[in-house]
Amino acid sequence: MAAPIPREWVGLQQFPAATQTKLHELLGKLKEENVSTLTILVMGKGGVGKSSTVNSIVGERVANVSAFQSEGLRPMMCSRTRAGFTLNIIDTPGLIEGGYINEQAVEIIKRFLLEKTIDVLLYVDRLDTYRMDTLDEQVIRAITNSLGKAIWRRTLVVLTHAQLSPPDGIDYNDFLARRSESLLRYIRSGAGIGKREYADFPLPIALAENSGRCKTNENGAKILPDGTPWIPNLMKEITIVVSNGSKSIHVDQKLIDGPNPNNRWKKYIPLILAVQYFFVVKGIRRAIHSDISNGKLDDWEQRYRDLVGSGNPVDQKVSSSRNPKA
Repeated sequence: MAAPIPREWVGLQQFPAATQTKLHELLGKLKEENVSTLTILVMGKGGVGKSSTVNSIVGERVANVSAFQSEGLRPMMCSRTRAGFTLNIIDTPGLIEGGYINEQAVEIIKRFLLEKTIDVLLYVDRLDTYRMDTLDEQVIRAITNSLGKAIWRRTLVVLTHAQLSPPDGIDYNDFLARRSESLLRYIRSGAGIGKREYADFPLPIALAENSGRCKTNENGAKILPDGTPWIPNLMKEITIVVSNGSKSIHVDQKLIDGPNPNNRWKKYIPLILAVQYFFVVKGIRRAIHSDISNGKLDDWEQRYRDLVGSGNPVDQKVSSSRNPKA
């Protein structure tokens, strides 16, 4: 599928002046690092705020958001350009359908991403989700199987609905820490990230509040409970991921197909044959030569001797063939 022609990023002008200044500063920093195109992939379960986050970043309603309509199966890419910089954001459908991974959605997403290069994965979930279950791990495993484990090196975890009131009077920062650790534990498990690899997969976390009721500061910027303007902060975290030294993920056919199970053990075939030769074939040969040199007869040969007698010419022929020197 051909990429859409980038349109002028007019939504950038809809942000408050302070937010525009910060975003221009961050985009300028990327251009200084020779990054003139940034492609962001947004994934997660359905109903967590993926499309709303896309709209908030772009400053326009580019992704359809409806509380009363199920998500479609097709991904959508929005491309915007500003001062020689191109921003691509790919919104994807939720990966869960009826309590299971929607394999059809996964396949459609993979085909859509073919020959695209992903600079950052935004893995979106809700801050006000109090429990994790096996579905979360299945979603993470499906992403890993589709895009490879390395995608988590280029991941920013985004928790939406950030202006919640924690239950039972729990301190906000304490609740955020618990929720974050619970989610990161499931991501590491589903992606197969061992403790020794934690430093290679930093998995930073950013907060988002897409609601129209989000509080604003004196400059009109939407803020988090601690007063941080969240859109500039989200973009700052994205630039940090881009600059963390890992490689962007190019989605080619080999990546989509995954490892071929028929080829997985091919490199061990010479070793297996060598083991078989030295420990099996040579052992059998030694046993045969030992039997011949000791004049030992097989059971069928012994029964034959008992039936016809050792004086039978045929028996003598068998005996002489077993012991030529006799």
